[in-house]
Amino acid sequence: MISELSIERVLETVEKTLKREPYVDRLKNPFKILVSTLLSARTKDETTEFVSERLFSKIKTPKDLLNLSQTELEQLIFPVSFYKNKTRFLMQLSRIIIEDYEGKVPRTIDELVKLPGVGRKTANLVISVAFGKQGVCVDTHVHRILNRWGMVSTRIPIETEMAIRKKVQRRLWSRINRILVPFGKETCTPISPFCGACPLNISCPRLGVKKFR
Repeated sequence: MISELSIERVLETVEKTLKREPYVDRLKNPFKILVSTLLSARTKDETTEFVSERLFSKIKTPKDLLNLSQTELEQLIFPVSFYKNKTRFLMQLSRIIIEDYEGKVPRTIDELVKLPGVGRKTANLVISVAFGKQGVCVDTHVHRILNRWGMVSTRIPIETEMAIRKKVQRRLWSRINRILVPFGKETCTPISPFCGACPLNISCPRLGVKKFR
């Protein structure tokens, strides 16, 4: 079992195996980080990156986005999943950011989750990547891996987030998502993970894993 006492060493070990950093880590503008993270929901990384770059060639600020028509924005972000809903969310949150926050992305989780289409996962990622704060961003990969390791025993991502906040030192919170998401896509996959290629092969309890490679 991998405990909270060894999580820093485990993260360091896993990080050495990663092939590339997440796309959102390469963005510097808080509004772009927020937009790209919202677009990424239930969308493949390659699609998110392609669509984000296409959109950012046209817009840089909430005001730029609102200068687009709904049809133009839909065309720019297609084919991300639920692109019509995301178009509506992006236009609504851009208006709120302009009217309520002087055109600047809010810097706290409580403020961010009030924006249309923004949940805790997105909010945690934005505060950590855009503002350098410690956020606990838990998606399906983080939730799955920490349960496989036996570090948590939770049913849903929000329970995993709260468990991390209690068990893991604050200085490590943001590293968990940045490292475990690509690790979950490349090695510790949902079905038949590549345990033979994993640096944690010997120590991992593989809880819930029925078949592996």
